[in-house]
This record gives sequence, C-alpha cells and structure tokens, in this order.
Amino acid sequence: MSARAPLVLVDGSSYLYRAYHALPPLMTRTGQPTGAIKGVVNMLRSLLKQVHPSHVAVIFDAPGKTFRDDIFPEYKAHRPPMPDDMRAQIAPLHALVKALGLPLICESGVEADDVIGTLAQQGAAAGWPVLVSTGDKDIAQLVNSQITLVNTMTSVVMDEAGVFNKFGVRPDQIIDYLMLVGDSSDGIPGVPGVGPKTAVKWLTQYDSLPNIEAHADEIKGKVGENFRAHMAMLEMTRALVTIKCDVTLSVTPEQLALSAPDTVVLRELYEQLEFRSWANELAASPIGAAAPGATSWSQRSSDEPQRPAYSPAFALTSGASAEPEKPAALPMAETTTVVVSTESELAALIAALSTVDNFAFDTETTSLDYMQAQIVGLSFAIKPGHAWYVPVAHSYADAPAQLSREHVLQALKPLLEATKPGKLMQHAKYDMHVLANHGIDLQGVVFDTMLASYVLDATATRHNLGDLAKYYLGRDSISFEAIAGKGVKQVSFDQIHIEQAAPYAGEDADLTLQLATLLATELAKIPALDTLLRELELPTQRVLQQMERFGTRIDPAPLKLQSLTLASRLHWLEQQAYEIAGEEFNLGSPKQLGLILFEKLGIPGGKKTATGQYSTAEDVLEQLDHDLPRLLLEHRSLSKLKSTYTDKLPEMIQPSTGRVHTSYHQAVASTGRLSSSDPNLQNIPIRTEEGRRIRQAFVASPGYVLMAADYSQIELRIMAHLSGDEGLLRAFREGIDVHRATAAEVLGIAVEDVTHEQRRAAKAVNFGLIYGMSAFGLAKQLNISRADAQDYIGRYFARYPGVQDYMERTREQAAKHGYVETLYGRRLMLKEINSSKAVMRQAAERAAINAPMQGTAADIVKRAMLRVQAALATEGCDAKLIMQVHDELVLEVREAQVAKVTALLHREMPAAGDLAVPLEVQIGVGKNWDEAH
Repeated sequence: MSARAPLVLVDGSSYLYRAYHALPPLMTRTGQPTGAIKGVVNMLRSLLKQVHPSHVAVIFDAPGKTFRDDIFPEYKAHRPPMPDDMRAQIAPLHALVKALGLPLICESGVEADDVIGTLAQQGAAAGWPVLVSTGDKDIAQLVNSQITLVNTMTSVVMDEAGVFNKFGVRPDQIIDYLMLVGDSSDGIPGVPGVGPKTAVKWLTQYDSLPNIEAHADEIKGKVGENFRAHMAMLEMTRALVTIKCDVTLSVTPEQLALSAPDTVVLRELYEQLEFRSWANELAASPIGAAAPGATSWSQRSSDEPQRPAYSPAFALTSGASAEPEKPAALPMAETTTVVVSTESELAALIAALSTVDNFAFDTETTSLDYMQAQIVGLSFAIKPGHAWYVPVAHSYADAPAQLSREHVLQALKPLLEATKPGKLMQHAKYDMHVLANHGIDLQGVVFDTMLASYVLDATATRHNLGDLAKYYLGRDSISFEAIAGKGVKQVSFDQIHIEQAAPYAGEDADLTLQLATLLATELAKIPALDTLLRELELPTQRVLQQMERFGTRIDPAPLKLQSLTLASRLHWLEQQAYEIAGEEFNLGSPKQLGLILFEKLGIPGGKKTATGQYSTAEDVLEQLDHDLPRLLLEHRSLSKLKSTYTDKLPEMIQPSTGRVHTSYHQAVASTGRLSSSDPNLQNIPIRTEEGRRIRQAFVASPGYVLMAADYSQIELRIMAHLSGDEGLLRAFREGIDVHRATAAEVLGIAVEDVTHEQRRAAKAVNFGLIYGMSAFGLAKQLNISRADAQDYIGRYFARYPGVQDYMERTREQAAKHGYVETLYGRRLMLKEINSSKAVMRQAAERAAINAPMQGTAADIVKRAMLRVQAALATEGCDAKLIMQVHDELVLEVREAQVAKVTALLHREMPAAGDLAVPLEVQIGVGKNWDEAH
C-alpha cells in the first residue's frame, strides 16, 4: 500500500440495512423515523475520523430492476418489501450525506456492488490504495494487494489474508465459492447439499470451479450427483455473483474529492431530524464537526467558490421552518468554576446574581433524603461555560476555611425567596426541600430542565442532568461516582475535597443554564407544550413539594400487627406448597419453582424463556389449573405487601414530624400521571382485605379527618368527549349508569332490565376498549367464547359508532405524526407506530388510543390540585392536600370544616376539566384512608 490517502468507497445500502436492523428505532416528535439515519451517519463519522481520506464516495442501490433480474427473475424476489419506516429514511439520509460533503452515487440498472467494483478497479489501476467499507461478503472477491475491506460496525479489516481466514479460500476463489454455496438472502441457488465446508474442501483440492467440473465424475455420493445435475446452471450463477467492474460512470476516482460540508443545510437537517448533540457540536465548531478528523475541509482556500445553497429534496412531516431557530447560547465544551471563599467574593456573587433576569442554581447536600439533607455547597451560573461554587460545610480532615453555612444562606435568602431573578433548575423540587430544611422558601423557579425534557418527550428516559447534557449538548459530564467513589467506598459530599467538588458542582449549574436555554428554544416551537410546562407542570411541582413536606400520618401499631398476621399466613402457605410439591423448596426461586411445576408435577402449560428456564411469571401461573400456582400467587402478593408496606411503613416515619413523606415523580409515567416512591402510594390494593387494612393505618391527626375526593369514571367521560359519540354523551349528560346504558344499547333491552352480569360485561367492554382489549382478552375476562366476545364488540361499535371512528382516526393521526395529544396538548411519542413488526406496531396503536384519555385525566387531576390548593388558601380553610393517587385527591381537614371543604371540592374539581359531559366527584370522609374512600 502506498503512503497516499486511500480512496474510500462506502457501501451505503449495506450501511442502511445493517443500521436499521441493528439499532433501536428512533423517531422525531413529528413521526419521522431516524434510527437508521443516525446509525449510518455515526458509521460515516467514525470511518472518516479514523481514515482521514481526501477522496470518498457513498454508493447506494438505485430503485428499480438491475441486469441480474433479467438473467434470473427469481433474483431477490423472495425478499420482503422494504419496511415503510426504512424507506422513509432514505431521502433524508441522502440529503445528509450530500450536506456532509460526501459524493453520493446511485446508478440505475446495476447494484451498489457493481459501482464499488468499477471504482475500486479504476482507483487501483491509477495507483490508489482502495478501502471499501461494507458488510457484504460478496465484495470479498475484489480484495487484492491494493483493495481492502473494512466492516465499520465490527471494525474488522480484511486484506487477502483476512479473506482466507474468514472464508477458507483466496479472494480470487470467492466467486467460485459463492457459486457453489449460493446465497439464500439473494435467492441465488447453490449446489444442493454443498455448504461452506464442502466448497472449501473442493476448492482446496481442485483450486477452481472449472477444475472441479473437469473432475466432476470423481466426486462420490449424493453430493456428486447434485453437482453434476447442477452444472448446467453454473454459468447463470456466475453472472449473478460476479461483481461487474466495467460500469459506465459519469465520475472517476479523481472527481470524488471530499468537499466542505454545507453547514447551513447540515444544521437544518440536524435540527429537523432532532440530532441535537450534532447540531450543537456543529454550532460550536462548524469545520470538521460533522466528520471529525476530516482536516482537508479546513484547508479549502478562501477564494474557492462557494457551493450554491442546497435544498433537501424531501419534506419532513414536521412542517418546520426552513430556518429553524438556533439556541440562544452555544454549548460550551468545559466549565470554568470559581470557588467563593471570602466575604468580598460572596458579595460580588450576590451583586452579579441580582443584576440578571435569570440564573441557574443547584445545591450539593449530605443526603438524597430530602427531609434529612443538609447543604454542603451551592453553585450558580449566569453565563455559559462559567460558574461559581460556594462551599459551606465540607468537613474532611484538613478542609480549608469556608464561609459558614448559616451566614451564606442568610445572605442569599432575600435573593432566593424573591420571585425575580428567575431560577433555572434541574429537579427544583428537591432543592426546595433542602432549602426549607434551612428556613428558606425558594421562589421564582421559572424553568426546570427535567420537566422541560419530560414535556418535550415523555417517553424518553433521559431526564437526569447527565443524560440531558449528553443528548442535547453532546457533553460528557462529571459523574458523582467519579468524585465520590462507588459502592461501600462511596463518601458523602461533605467528605469530597473542594478542588474536586467545585468542578462537579459548577458544571451542574452551567449545564442547567445551557440546557434551559436550549430547551426553552425547543419548547417555543410548540406553544402548547411551552404552556403545559409553565402553567401546569411548574405550578404542580410546588404543590407536590408542599404535600411531600407536610406528609401523611401513619399509625404503626396496626401495621405491626398486620405484619405478624401476614407472616403467619405466609408460613401456612409455604407449608401447603411443600406438601403439594412433596418437598421443601425456595418459593422465591424461579428455577426451583419451574422444575417442580413443569417437570416433577408435570403441570401442562410450561414455557421456557431464552435462558432455558421455565417462566414463572404471574401471567403464566394464572393460566395453570392447579392448586400450587394459586398458593404461589397468593404468597407473592402477601409477601410484597409485607415487605413493601406493613414492615417498611413504620420504619419510614420521620421522627421530627411523626409522618411518612413520599416522593412524587412528575417525569416518569409517559402519559403525564404522577408516580410515587418511598412509599409507593399508587400500588396499595383497594379491593383486597389486606390492602384495605394497610389504608386503615393512614390516619388523621386528632381533631381532623381524612377526605378522599375521587373522579367518577373520568376516562370514560373523556372518551365520550373525544369521540363525540351521541350515545355516550347522552348517558353521561342524563346521569345514567353508563355501564347499564351500554348493556341496554348493545343488547337492545331496557336499562331497568339489565342484569348484574350484563352490566359487568358492559363494564369490561367500556374499560377494555380504552386499553385496547381484543376479543380474545374480553373472552378470557368474561369466560365466554371468542366468537361471542367478537360479536359483543361488533354490536358495541354498531351502537357507538363515534367510538370506533375516534379509534380509527387516532390510529391514522398517530401513524402520520408519530404522536398523539391530550386535550391540553401533552404529547405521547409513539416510536413504534410505523414499525414493520406487527406486535410492536399494534402495541403502539393501543397506546395511541389510551394515552389521550389517560393523559387528559392526568392533566385534569393536576389542574384540580392547583385549583383546590388555591381555593383552600383563598378561603382560609384548615385543610391540606396530603396525597394524590390515580384519580383521587386526599386531604386532611379540620372536623369543623368538613362541610365547607366538601363544597369547595364539589365546585373546584369538576371545573378543572373542559369536557362536553359533566365531571362527577365522589367524596368520602373518615378517620383513616379506608373509611374515607
């Protein structure tokens, strides 16, 4: 190989197929699939960075037939058509390749392999070393002393020795090898019974296919017969597998020089395709950012004529402006942090913070428990790339002198408790708690990057600061483990040296500032989401913080007694299980359990997982007609209640308040619903005696009662509103039992004649359809035949045509846009809605139908919380919101004010929704949660 930079030929079609099948599907908020595009561009960037070529071509198959189809009509005929979500990525990918400055070639009538072969031979003849990047084994036939292959996905390089090591034959024998073994992926017939081992054996012995043919009579057995019978087809096969190296092309290798990227178009494409880290990287360093290491791009002479502006020959479904807004501040690659350690430095910091409209702010603490955490340091940022860190309680040996925590917080208190300047934060609710521990009521939180990311794409899991920085800014941030250690050796923040703590803390504030700027720009493009953040999520955050801080009173005595009762029941269940199994075993071991159920006892219905073990999941056990699975399911349920609630709740009572303080999470559930942890209030059963006994331990303080206000059938009412179905609207407007009304409509009988069983069936359909229940699922739930279930669903849709129209309309809109919306503009991204895999696509369609209802219900509950909280304050009620569970609000209310608060709830909660049917609220009162529900 010469010292000259190689001519790089990229098999773009191979890249596309491999990226599509190897990588998880991605989709923009508007429904444009992007996973394969991102994979291909990643591989191109990696290749260019490693090789630094001056001449490149990216070659794709052109649409339409090739000469091989004329030779053999069955060529590739068995292949399934290209998936729609893959086809949709071709045009934007081609546009990106061109914008990157890479020559792109699509030649009709031949395949990408033939173009690659022609250019490779021409380049080699002109003295170029040639590097072909592909995953296609056929191209191994081109390898020689000047042509080498590289597989970018595996980083495997194949020269002549590499080809022999992989296939067992020389590059010049590859064509003969392929003729013998055939290629099932292309529909090319090989010799029946001849696999790779036989082909290698024959070519080793006879050297070439003509020599094998000359000695065909010497080949014994059935395989010899097959070869002799197949010899007449070999010439056709040769034409199919041989790469054509004399294609007439309009370009030569010398004309494939790498061009400067069109940064304007590239930035536009990155923005439209939501490759934000690349867009930011490009903005920060346009030359070379698109393809690291392509130093020749920066060497273009200043007098070289500019290329005309490139207009992509495709339209994304976003309808985005031709000139998307740029982030107001470009991302900075590093953060410079100034440590504030003197009075004058603190005064200067406060003065700087007081003069800006907004500043980013973060706390470093001793604990993740918001009720226990104490501040160790505070960080601030007002300009990208720069931050301050104020250490106040680092207590390791030889720690330098620091300003006292009390003094610093007292100095900062007026600023932190003022509504202006605005505070830009990540997970501000935690910092509200921490500051409250020190007597500061944080005000003026105008932006929370965690909530902003969640509002933009609730289905993403990247709402923590590190992942947000990586995704949006292309920045690898300092991890806590990097400065605090891991596992048992991890130290608390007060034990970390200031010289390590400061860069970490300062970076947190700086990244929050940069992310807030960028995410605010993104939200401004979608006003409904911007409104959702500022008028619903941020205010809800403060209400949740106040609920968490007040907490819920727990009576530990009945829980401890219940733990003893559950322990006794669990022991009895274990003994019964041992007796049935005929031996003792670990009820918590899926491996032991699987062997006993399906091998020792021989219970039918066993299913093995990919690991070879029997599945003992709940849905599997529920299907088994045997006493042991029923015992095991009860054991699991009671064991979970004991470990999660009856044992744990008494231990979670804060000594300082005598209450349990849960954590509500806004940025978890994709539909907008709240979740909670430590303890999880959402999963306490309500229909079982054990669950009700746990709820009885949630009690009111002396002189107070608990009040539970629950929306009645809110999702069905939302379905009536969204579908506009006259039958459902009429039932809710007239106050008729909707399940009885449904049964009457479907069965053609009077409402008063509907039996309990008929109402139960109608209820299963009403709720089941919201969650995408099939006829199979309904049949299973009602214990009827699938045909009867399908008939019931058919009659339901005939009586409620608006519901079916809504479902079809929603599926179509989801497929078109890639998301669905709630009544208030919240979006649920559906990344699998156009998947080629039916199971994934159907799951996304079910989610598309359910999400607007569940999400609208979640929005209404949050709106209700805001209205109720404001009304309680305005009317001076001695009552506090203490829990939110599903569609229910729980309050602790002074006994003397029960009537007043009841009237308030009946007024404010229905007014939280803007529906075509009335919202009804059921209110209960009691000394404990069970009584109130």
